[in-house]
Amino acid sequence: MNSLRHRHISVIGLPALALLITAAGCSSADGSASTAVPSPGAKATELCQNLDKVLPAEVDGAGREDPSPASALTAGWGDPAIILRCGVVRPPKMADPKVAQGKDDDAAAGGVNGVNWLMERDADGAYRFTTASRLAYVEVTVPKGRDSSGVLIDLASAIKEAIPVGIAS
Repeated sequence: MNSLRHRHISVIGLPALALLITAAGCSSADGSASTAVPSPGAKATELCQNLDKVLPAEVDGAGREDPSPASALTAGWGDPAIILRCGVVRPPKMADPKVAQGKDDDAAAGGVNGVNWLMERDADGAYRFTTASRLAYVEVTVPKGRDSSGVLIDLASAIKEAIPVGIAS
């Protein structure tokens, strides 16, 4: 990775730091890049379309290869794909006080380069990151073997530019 890039990771609690550093991600069973397209309200859709315009061509060294069906609300990079979905619903774990206290084994809260994230581990071992404190929720899944912090660092600038700080409705 670019050694000149300033990397700042702040995390709530040591368990969250460990999970962010070691997060492995998920991959689809057949290796194809496809995903469900979210259906947010008009304001979130507009913000997500703005995000699509400023997303990087590469994330963690992988070139952009959008999933099917094609949509300005989804993006992908590499194979197996890093998948971004914008305008998803608020994850229930975001309201769970155990997560904020670092007492949930399957979820953690933290921040990377000025973007707050909820990280969730699925039962199958996959990891999903969802932005917090933004006017639209952005979800990123990271496939096994990728450095999740590198992915989140690469996406932070675009998210900060397109999705303002606030509480999504």
